[in-house]
Amino acid sequence: MEHFMAAYHTDVGIKKKTNQDSLLLKSASDGTEEVLLAVLCDGMGGMEKGELASAAVIRAFSDWFMDYCGKAGAGTPFSGIKSVWYEMLRELNQKLINYGEKSRIQLGTTVTAIFLVQRHYLICHVGDTRIYLMNHKIQQLTEDHTFVAREVRRGNMTEAQAAVDTRRNVLLQCIGVNAFLEPQFLEGNLESEDRILLCSDGFRHEISEKELSEGLGGKELSESDIKRRLHEMVELNKQRGETDNISAILIQVP
Repeated sequence: MEHFMAAYHTDVGIKKKTNQDSLLLKSASDGTEEVLLAVLCDGMGGMEKGELASAAVIRAFSDWFMDYCGKAGAGTPFSGIKSVWYEMLRELNQKLINYGEKSRIQLGTTVTAIFLVQRHYLICHVGDTRIYLMNHKIQQLTEDHTFVAREVRRGNMTEAQAAVDTRRNVLLQCIGVNAFLEPQFLEGNLESEDRILLCSDGFRHEISEKELSEGLGGKELSESDIKRRLHEMVELNKQRGETDNISAILIQVP
């Protein structure tokens, strides 16, 4: 049985003192079927509170994966997993809101997760971290929950205007800020040699989709190849002046 090839890279960037991005990459196999979970969260908040928020979401998904890999979870249909994830995020959202109010701080995090069972995927997404599908072209699967993305969808702003608008980082929803929570869920199937890219907004602001496709596409990659290429893309972002934390996970489908 061929296995997923995956790796990640994360960097604090050139300006911030702490890395508030958090990542998770886990896989398991019973010899006949392989499952993989990848999650990327971009935390926000003063001091290290964004890191606290993003790490809390990562920990919840990690615990869920451990439960899934136990006898009780394996084989659960995606519809059941969606219900569990939604309830998990709803509870986390309220806990972070309560913590913020009690501590008189504001903290929050985006979350973008993909669960793969062989070549079938389930995506859960809140915020402006992204998932791209890469094969002969590059396609953004997730929808940005931002003010500018909403205005583009409504026809009030062009993509070019949104890219340079000062409000491009204004989120319409994330985990830990307000009671409104409506995650985007997607299901689908992948083909052999497809690649899945999860990335924080810091990974893509200074790099075009064409550059992403060229830098991370091409022939079959080893794990060390993936790590090297992600590192090269992160360094390119930094050279171009990206000030945010920069993180990405790349998965190659067997």
